[in-house]
Amino acid sequence: MHGERDLRVLLRSMRPELHEGRYVFTTVPGAAPEGAAPVVTIAEPEGLTLVVRQEDADRTGLGYAYVAGWITLRVHSSLDAVGLTAAVAAELAAAGLSCNVVAGYFHDHLFVPYDAADEALRLLAALAERAEADD
Repeated sequence: MHGERDLRVLLRSMRPELHEGRYVFTTVPGAAPEGAAPVVTIAEPEGLTLVVRQEDADRTGLGYAYVAGWITLRVHSSLDAVGLTAAVAAELAAAGLSCNVVAGYFHDHLFVPYDAADEALRLLAALAERAEADD
């Protein structure tokens, strides 16, 4: 199952979707604590990075400093596609928004400042519309 590689198709077909809730990045020295259901895990030498719902972090006593909204690009992008992350990050950066990108097997996932998640969604939808108009 290979995803899309053509940047123009990826941009016009990305269909960004905002998940409900607030998500936070945290780290633990071992496994995720019981009661914290991570949506992302990344093993680093310093510890296991988790992205979890803010309420899970609060309930389990996990510390965090960044509260994010989670946007999924619904297009099935290939892991070796070139340019999608750069185009999305540039669009958000131009508006002064940070963006933490995680690539899953099927989709790209963006974690943006929670208070600006709706704005990020609008910017991405506008980027997709421009890509559609350019074809």
